[in-house]
Amino acid sequence: MGKRIWVERNKDGSWDAFSEDGAHVKFGHGKGLFTPGDLMKVALAGCGALSSQFAIEHSIGEGHGARIVVDGTYDDDSDSYLAFEEQITVDAADADLSAEDARKLDERIRRHIDKSCTVKHTMEQVTPVRLDVDIRQ
Repeated sequence: MGKRIWVERNKDGSWDAFSEDGAHVKFGHGKGLFTPGDLMKVALAGCGALSSQFAIEHSIGEGHGARIVVDGTYDDDSDSYLAFEEQITVDAADADLSAEDARKLDERIRRHIDKSCTVKHTMEQVTPVRLDVDIRQ
């Protein structure tokens, strides 16, 4: 089992998500709030960032990372995303990488993400979701 997450509604209509180890994020519909669909994109980008971090720091130095942009093709009829596009940009201008070193870094980033990104692995397969509803009276 993974880490337990729960959400609670706020009086202003927004929601707070919590984890059992103290993490917190606010979400909802409205200006300045991530929607649940946005949070899916954040999860995919964040997973790519954490998965590729070692390869990038090993090649261009500690403290360096990537800028990862995720977008998705949304379908109104099915109320779902049909596909996601992930663009990873690594600023290695100061690292003086040769073309061969840059190619190798590209390969390492892809390998690390393909091996370690749980979110990507989950999104690429059909993932069943069991829904239980408990009405307390």
